[in-house]
Amino acid sequence: MVATALRVALDQGTGPSGDTDAALARLAERAHAAAASGAHLLLTPEMSMTGYALGAAETARRAEPADGPLRRAVAEIASRAGVAIVYGFPERDGERVYNTVQLVDDRGTALAAYRKSHLFGDLDRSAFTPGDTLVVQADLHGHRIGLLVCYDVEFPEAVRAHALAGSDLVAVPTALMAPNTAVATLLAPARAMENQLHLAYVNRCDTEGELDYVGLSTLVSPDGTELLRAGAGEALLVADLDTRAADATQDHLSYLGDRRPALYRPLTR
Repeated sequence: MVATALRVALDQGTGPSGDTDAALARLAERAHAAAASGAHLLLTPEMSMTGYALGAAETARRAEPADGPLRRAVAEIASRAGVAIVYGFPERDGERVYNTVQLVDDRGTALAAYRKSHLFGDLDRSAFTPGDTLVVQADLHGHRIGLLVCYDVEFPEAVRAHALAGSDLVAVPTALMAPNTAVATLLAPARAMENQLHLAYVNRCDTEGELDYVGLSTLVSPDGTELLRAGAGEALLVADLDTRAADATQDHLSYLGDRRPALYRPLTR
């Protein structure tokens, strides 16, 4: 497939605090706004459909299969707006609950679902089972989209695995809270540059219980340039993937080609 320009929208906003109907209504509004700006792909924060800090019991109660009613509702929004959507929700698989993000295309077809593999603190560990598949990808308009969730991006191995698997854009829905702003401002750009790929980091900007979400969503090009950067408030940010920057970066930086994997094997023991 020949790649076409991919315009990406980042939805930095307030969370649903357990109100899925309100989350779906907001998603529909944002999806149509993104489509009106020419976006092909709308990215939303971690657990965007239910809220993140609900507690283990409430998270389990709201969890549903990846192909459940929530997926069908999001698929209808995507197809009506004509834009692909990445959204987060608690996924139930038998007795297990996962912190999952799912990508549906602009026809409402589910393309990929990724289960957060690195769990952050007691809040995550009390509610979720860690996923055991690190690289989940889907092709959209000729671009390979990789999925991670929040804390995953803080592990260099996770983004490097996507680089080696050919991801053009790694989408990272997140729920980054104060005081950890350096993850958004320092680490996310570094991950993009060191792996020579685009990285989209999409956060909330409100409070939930005792958590204070810091915003600062960003889309970073393969040379570390910030194509988009939000502040602390609500924003719908839109930009095209800079494919020329990707090509130019690969011409003068060769991090991937200069790797020496044989030296790194002790790190995985």
